[in-house]
Amino acid sequence: MRDVVIVGGGIAGLSAAWRLRHFDTLLLESSHRVGGRIRSERRGPYWLNWGGHVYAGGNSATSWLLNSTGVDSVPVPGSLSALSMNGKLLLRGRVETYPFRIPMAWPARVGMVRAGAKVALRVARYARIVGRRPGETEAQRQQRIYEFMNDRSFKDFIGDLPEDAEALFKPTVTRSAADIDQLSAGAGVGYFSLVWNIGSGLSQSIVGGPATLTESIAAALGERVRLQAPVDEIVRKQNSVVVRYTEDGVQQEVEARCVVLATPATVAHRVAVDLDRDVREALAQVVYGPYVSAAFLTNETGRQVWDDAYAIATPKRSFNVALNHSNIARGHEPERQPGSSFMTFSPGSLARELLEQDDDSVLRVYLEDLDQVLPGFAEQVVEAEVQRWPTGAPYCFPGRAKLQPTLTRHSGRVLLAGDYLGTFYTETAIQSGLSAAQEARSLLATERQTAHRALTPPPESWAGPYCREIP
Repeated sequence: MRDVVIVGGGIAGLSAAWRLRHFDTLLLESSHRVGGRIRSERRGPYWLNWGGHVYAGGNSATSWLLNSTGVDSVPVPGSLSALSMNGKLLLRGRVETYPFRIPMAWPARVGMVRAGAKVALRVARYARIVGRRPGETEAQRQQRIYEFMNDRSFKDFIGDLPEDAEALFKPTVTRSAADIDQLSAGAGVGYFSLVWNIGSGLSQSIVGGPATLTESIAAALGERVRLQAPVDEIVRKQNSVVVRYTEDGVQQEVEARCVVLATPATVAHRVAVDLDRDVREALAQVVYGPYVSAAFLTNETGRQVWDDAYAIATPKRSFNVALNHSNIARGHEPERQPGSSFMTFSPGSLARELLEQDDDSVLRVYLEDLDQVLPGFAEQVVEAEVQRWPTGAPYCFPGRAKLQPTLTRHSGRVLLAGDYLGTFYTETAIQSGLSAAQEARSLLATERQTAHRALTPPPESWAGPYCREIP
């Protein structure tokens, strides 16, 4: 019998496996690679990236994991708030000034300013809501964040706006993979807090690309990682858990003292067939939005207009942001090296328009828009690849807060982990994976102590001559 089986080789499962690396563990991943929605590939000094591009710093679970594994991260350099809209590219300046610097009709400017002031007031309140409080658990903090303005959508909060004003809001809010009428008002405000307070949240980039972290952990775990091993069913017994999976076309079964179930909620609901009914029902109510991304490698030799920008918001395009991943390497170059690496990101309704198109069609649409945003970009491209994520990211919808107590309740020997358990994306995935691993360690330690006591005879002082004197 194994100590722990980890189901899912995304960052949540790998984090749990890393913390449990000194135990007898097995990690089962259905795909041909680890990382889940984190994917990158090295290309010389750059890397192509399709998901999971920025990470938490400071006193975070992510920082602990990076330090523990020896993987380096750096603050994201360059502008994180550039904007291209209505033929104008803004690479510098305060975001509050954008409505006055982008060509648009005055009614749109007025609508944007009014809605922006409304959002700014709530961002200040959100900053107080999201702060850590002495003595509270992460679960308590997350419950408070989920409850913030969770009674209506972001669209209901900002009201009807002129087209250009609403378009300016969308790149920030829809990065959640939800549209503005699907996302809760509090979650939308949280995204603006993240963008307006650069450095307070996801502000680190992993050197070499995010797959450096996931692949480093998998390499350290070695043969304990099984790829292309989809789990069919997880069944609890009195003192163990049985995991049934398929490998090389053959059905397999492994028994463990506990399981860390680190899959998307949709998969957890399907395979954990005998979880408590209310937990399964809560898992079924978690909602994911789709996204499509593409990575581009270019071969230009001279300095480009985009060199100092990391993120360029692109309202009214087929993608809502273009990310310059070569900017990270550029910050350490003694002189400008050839080439660049870019990623485009299309969430929610933008993704749904692209999901069923073939790769050539998607790339053609992307390159046409990229050339409008960054003239001359398309002719420099030497490699491009599309990635589809139909189950892209879980998002906080109105009413989501009521699910949280059930999802975070201890469920015996099946321990849940994943980014759907909180509001901080990769940080939530890592934190929940580490927490599930710690629960598993505590359970194993308790059982070993109990077994040791059962096998150890009582001391002589307990069962000595006094006991022999009793008739």
